[in-house]
Amino acid sequence: MAALSDYAEKLLLDWMMTAGTATRPTSWFVALYTAAPNDAGGGTEVAGNGYGRQAVAFEAATSPDGTTANTGAVSFTAAGGNWGSITHMAIFTAATGGNMLWHGALAAARTINDSDTLTFAPGAINLTLA
Repeated sequence: MAALSDYAEKLLLDWMMTAGTATRPTSWFVALYTAAPNDAGGGTEVAGNGYGRQAVAFEAATSPDGTTANTGAVSFTAAGGNWGSITHMAIFTAATGGNMLWHGALAAARTINDSDTLTFAPGAINLTLA
């Protein structure tokens, strides 16, 4: 994913380019979408039927390409119904609510029906500053 949210852009610019302070997030969660979010938010996050954002941890960024990836598997279980066609994902600062940091399209949409699971393997969620 290469798209920073408006919130993350401000956070990064305040930290890097001003004397102001920026509060670093301390936890990160993967959210799934059936309609694309944008830098300001929006989109259609999956809701109901056993859906919940999943915690994710990231490795130290590589240089010079400025990329980090998830360190462990991130698994979603569809326990109670259909979620639809998952086309996008985002990284948030909280399991509910919170601030979106990153967003982007999946390499391929995935339809999640009752009892399906969706797992992102270690290294499959890549965040890049370019």
